[in-house]
Amino acid sequence: MTDLCNAQLRSFLDTSPTPFHATKTMSDQLLAGGFEQLQEADEWDMQPGGRYFITRNDSSIIAFIYGTDEPLAEVGIRMLGAHTDSPCLKVKPTPELSVEGYFQLGVELYGGVLQSTWFDRDLSLAGRVTYKSTKGDICNALLNFESPIAVIPSLAIHLDREANTNRSINAQTQLPPILFQTETDDPIEFRELLKQELQNDDIAVESVLDFELCFYDSQQSAIVGLNRDFITSARLDNLLSCYLGLSAIIDADNKRSSLLICNDHEEVGSVSACGAKGSMLDDFISRLIPETQSRLRCINKSLMISADNAHGIHPNFVDKHDENHGPILNHGPVIKVNANQRYATNSETSGLFRYWCQQVDVPVQSFVTRSDMGCGSTIGPITAAEMGVRTIDIGLPTFAMHSIREVAGAKDTGYLSKLLTYYFAHAS
Repeated sequence: MTDLCNAQLRSFLDTSPTPFHATKTMSDQLLAGGFEQLQEADEWDMQPGGRYFITRNDSSIIAFIYGTDEPLAEVGIRMLGAHTDSPCLKVKPTPELSVEGYFQLGVELYGGVLQSTWFDRDLSLAGRVTYKSTKGDICNALLNFESPIAVIPSLAIHLDREANTNRSINAQTQLPPILFQTETDDPIEFRELLKQELQNDDIAVESVLDFELCFYDSQQSAIVGLNRDFITSARLDNLLSCYLGLSAIIDADNKRSSLLICNDHEEVGSVSACGAKGSMLDDFISRLIPETQSRLRCINKSLMISADNAHGIHPNFVDKHDENHGPILNHGPVIKVNANQRYATNSETSGLFRYWCQQVDVPVQSFVTRSDMGCGSTIGPITAAEMGVRTIDIGLPTFAMHSIREVAGAKDTGYLSKLLTYYFAHAS
């Protein structure tokens, strides 16, 4: 079962180089799983027993099962939250650079990029393009070059003798990827290159108006290790959680009311219309339960699992962890705790999660950052504050978080999948 889960996860990772592609892939799988897509601009008539989903900005998604057991105000909603975005190199609006006959694109850092890992990788480019069609319509289209089209070569050590001891990276001058060599001095329009790539039998482009594109590692995900212990891939943070949540809600029956939300822009603070600090979840719940008192009762009975990756203890850097809270890969999901509310976990939600793990024989671990180090955060505290819903922060332990290629435990996906399936079906 775990092998099948990992194979499907890897397919999802490989076909989802951007939040736009991840949301499209999730939408397709929800439609195949019997969910009906709703449009926010339309009137809704959601009924018990129905399975629905919405998207916002093509990069965030909510899937919802309207349970038939009892009224929402009496039993609440089992919610799961994750995020669709990952740190990357995002192409600037006017990106064209031509230096010594090499055509490059200017990029800016999106999120907390581990910059050194982007050198010497076979890079491709993907995202969303907004264009004017030959009929005069303004349209959006997803674009994915798929093949490796760029590289950021390292400087040879002969020219940087301190590269292994005292290296710093200038994102402005040292990270623009090289796409090709130019043979003339004529200016090259990046939008024209995009137009050529977009054109096909279904898309007739008059002009490219704008784009949201990012580079990504074209190497596909893999199962790694002498005993096949690990999954290696880009974007494990946090498409791993998105996929396991998606699979769990598709497999759930219609008895319990269940909700999956995968927000964009978590890596840059969540402050957007489709981020966790935006109104997407609140808008959905308000339309589901318009009457205020019933809605507040429902939220009080509900619970949110915020699923985002945790830092596994690295055998080469053991001192970076609290000695009692170093999660081990393949030893089960991690409860994330922080006294300063960087995670939303409290004793009640943590206790419930531990109880559910016991019910399905899933091992569970804890993570607390060292007291002399800072702590990251998730959509958990944001959702708890915005919605007033009980929340727990959990995740699977990983290595190399925010690298171009991260590492997770191959067994852990099965553990979390089993737990989330139980959560949507039986947890109370």
